[in-house]
Amino acid sequence: MYAIVDIAGQQFKVEKDQKLFVHRLEVEEGKKVSFDKVLLIDTGSKVSIGDPVVKGASVDAKVVSHLKGDKVLVFKKKRRKGYQKLNGHRQYLTQIQIEGILEKGGTAKKETAATKKEETPATKTIATKTTAAKKPVAKSTAAKSTVAKSTVAKSTAAKQPKDLSKAKNPAAKAAPKKESGDKAE
Repeated sequence: MYAIVDIAGQQFKVEKDQKLFVHRLEVEEGKKVSFDKVLLIDTGSKVSIGDPVVKGASVDAKVVSHLKGDKVLVFKKKRRKGYQKLNGHRQYLTQIQIEGILEKGGTAKKETAATKKEETPATKTIATKTTAAKKPVAKSTAAKSTVAKSTVAKSTAAKQPKDLSKAKNPAAKAAPKKESGDKAE
């Protein structure tokens, strides 16, 4: 049996008798604490999923100790500027041990054939709007595509020059070519 629970803004997968480190809690060492933001509970035979939390479910834990985490070095540097900055940080943590997972009023969400067929009124209206919107769009896009093809053909024909050799070489346009049979006198 396990649960996914939100503890101090982070989500953890917890089991009974598990020890874990969480952000510092404002509870004395040796005291018990209960977490109500249970997002999922899996008992092995059934799964309870919260919407967003499982109603009535909680996770009980015991605070083992308060401590500081490992040191993390933060080094900043700007090259060729002579700027270097070194900072250290140690996170305040609390070690807890999970004592139990309680599922009081949790409901199991299992997909069956009856729940798959059942639609809410909101999903029905969305489905009808999307199908109704698709049919006219398909007709209008077919009409637009024929118009677009003809305009594309006209615009490409207008943009291309008639004689590519004259367009690329301006000297050939200004002076006509001399024929090999004519002699210059």
